[in-house]
Amino acid sequence: MPHVQPLIVAQVLGLLALANGTPVIAKKILGAVLAHPLDGGITLADGQPIFGHSKTIRGVALSIVATTLGAPLIGMDWTIGLLVAATAMLGDLFSSFTKRRMKLAPGSMSLGLDQIPESLLPALACRWVLPITVVDIVLMSALFFVGELGVSRVLYTFKIRDRPY
Repeated sequence: MPHVQPLIVAQVLGLLALANGTPVIAKKILGAVLAHPLDGGITLADGQPIFGHSKTIRGVALSIVATTLGAPLIGMDWTIGLLVAATAMLGDLFSSFTKRRMKLAPGSMSLGLDQIPESLLPALACRWVLPITVVDIVLMSALFFVGELGVSRVLYTFKIRDRPY
């Protein structure tokens, strides 16, 4: 069985938490300030927005900046933070795009679709720059999946998140 890299798994999970948590915290602190929809409010032929109003330029930009700056604080190169944030946001946008095609409301939960792309894409991308195995990638995604569900409920309890997952 391949050897698990617990420190790297923990570091990447920390970056994933920062990348995905920053937009939520920014929304709570800043409200509507600079919260311009990433899709510009454009709707597709199905009558649904591309991503929805909850995916903002501010959220994506702050996620990338915070995670890039946060990586050195946990012993990783800033480029790893940039890679994790960018791919986490791509995964999150993929999830939102897919949920809009399914006619699910922005902010609604779709078990798996809300957690897997935003953790699996960064974990796979890290495979190119970190000594991680397929087992590490699966472990990161599984731990993120479980952690996201638990943390989301805590954030909802403290009124940081609008809805619990």
